Amino acid sequence: MTLASVVAAAFGDALTFWLPVSCAGCDALDVSLCSGCRDALAPRCTRRSLAPGLIVTSALPFDGVVARTIRALKEDGRIGLAGKLAPALDAALRSATPAGAQVTSVPGSRAAFRRRGYRPVDLLVARAGWRTQRLLHLQRSTLDQRGLGFHARRRNLEGALRARPVTGTVVVVDDVVTTGATLVEAARALRAAGADRVIAVTLAATPRHHGDAG
Repeated sequence: MTLASVVAAAFGDALTFWLPVSCAGCDALDVSLCSGCRDALAPRCTRRSLAPGLIVTSALPFDGVVARTIRALKEDGRIGLAGKLAPALDAALRSATPAGAQVTSVPGSRAAFRRRGYRPVDLLVARAGWRTQRLLHLQRSTLDQRGLGFHARRRNLEGALRARPVTGTVVVVDDVVTTGATLVEAARALRAAGADRVIAVTLAATPRHHGDAG
């Protein structure tokens, strides 16, 4: 964890002490996540194909309590929620990661890091007890993916990522998969850098894409 994320965590803890806390999932008072909403974060892993040779394993559906909790982590700075979400991500990683595979994460933009002071995906992976290697980086700026359709997302990300030289199997992790454009681009960059096989894992998947890949 970076110095900035440590400072952000300390600041968040201070705010929790002085300001009222509500459940990220249902807004119940005086608890960061109530027992009912914690139960909604129990992993129920599914798999689907994103592209030829690329399967994504997702721990949870991105709706209801799951979606609200992830948004609270990413947009409201409630980084303590990473520990509540981490067991589900750990389950997905355990089910999808073969022995000897390297684990990396999808890089966020510099603007997002400056805004938050931490990288949600890296925080989630760390809280899940896994180590990542920084294999991917953005080599050009991209538009905000929100609001873009399937083909627009693919065009927006095409050629945006570059990977360090790598061999063997790589597991690439992201928080939420929607169209799969980000993970497809990450897989392309990793294969171009020498990866023999790329596997994708996410904490959650949007409902319209959340299903068994067969």
